[in-house]
Amino acid sequence: VQLQASGGGLVQTGGSLRLSCAASGFSFDDVTIGWFRQAPGKEREGVSCITISDGTTYYSDSVKGRFTISSDNAKNTLYLQMNSLKPEDTAVYYCAADLRYITTMCPHADAYWGQGTLVTVSS
Repeated sequence: VQLQASGGGLVQTGGSLRLSCAASGFSFDDVTIGWFRQAPGKEREGVSCITISDGTTYYSDSVKGRFTISSDNAKNTLYLQMNSLKPEDTAVYYCAADLRYITTMCPHADAYWGQGTLVTVSS
């Protein structure tokens, strides 16, 4: 199982970025997959997740209305469209996938994780 995140970069406040997470080694059909982020000196937090089987999505309050999670199941790729970016969105963003049956909205800490991609929002 591999998860490869990309799409991070430097953007000004109010700008947009789209993150991608290319997955391999498993099928997207029945997983819970999502995006997490960790800012310097802060704990990792769940940003947005999706249960592929039924399309249920989760967004943290801090990104609701600005970020959109989506997936291309044929390409085994997860996306995060980030609009109206704020300096507080600056963090390393990770994608994670949980292949087990879980009842939480987002993958567990012991799920599969990809490497991070850095998003920096300048003020």
